[in-house]
Amino acid sequence: MTWVKICGTTNLRDAQLSVVAGADALGFIFAPSPRQVEIEAATEIIAAIAGRVETIGIFVDESPERIAEVATRAGLSGVQLHGDEPASMFRQFRCALGNRKIVKTLHARELVKSTRMLAECLLARDSIDAILLDSGSPQQRGGTGTQFAWNDALPIAAEIRRAMPLIIAGGLNADNVRHAIELFDPWGIDVVSGVEGSPGNKDEGKLLDFMAAVRQTQASARQRE
Repeated sequence: MTWVKICGTTNLRDAQLSVVAGADALGFIFAPSPRQVEIEAATEIIAAIAGRVETIGIFVDESPERIAEVATRAGLSGVQLHGDEPASMFRQFRCALGNRKIVKTLHARELVKSTRMLAECLLARDSIDAILLDSGSPQQRGGTGTQFAWNDALPIAAEIRRAMPLIIAGGLNADNVRHAIELFDPWGIDVVSGVEGSPGNKDEGKLLDFMAAVRQTQASARQRE
């Protein structure tokens, strides 16, 4: 089964829609963004859904201590390092966060130019749980609504997949998610803008269509086995 995270959760209605639709995880963005959520609001949402899905906090270039503080206050089950956090710090994040899931985001367009960061991350993979391959940039970290160059990134994705769980993000929607799953065979997928009506507000129809496309892809794969 493909793990699905619905990111950019800002309110209880959207969280409940995502849970009912079958999401495995919700993402809460604590970095500057049109989808940023305050700690208090995230805490209330997480308490209301009562452990029915994973809850992942997204952070950009925060210290391990600060991330651990927010994770404890909000009740997060995991975190996503979405900045320029160096692989040399992964062990510090692991020590601060204990058993919480740690996902490191890497930008595909940068890795196509140079795989140095990927190599460093893979060497430190014992301290993280997954790598998320996204289409963002230092100027706009995520939620761009655009795909990275999928074919160019295939060798990179394959290298990640051989070493640890791979999550694909960037411009996913109900129309292209099947192709993304078939092309990359990822452990997980992450969607934001493709299920929104406006930044920070989910569109119920788009969300249901997206989840249906994911499950149909999985059903087709099982039939071929």
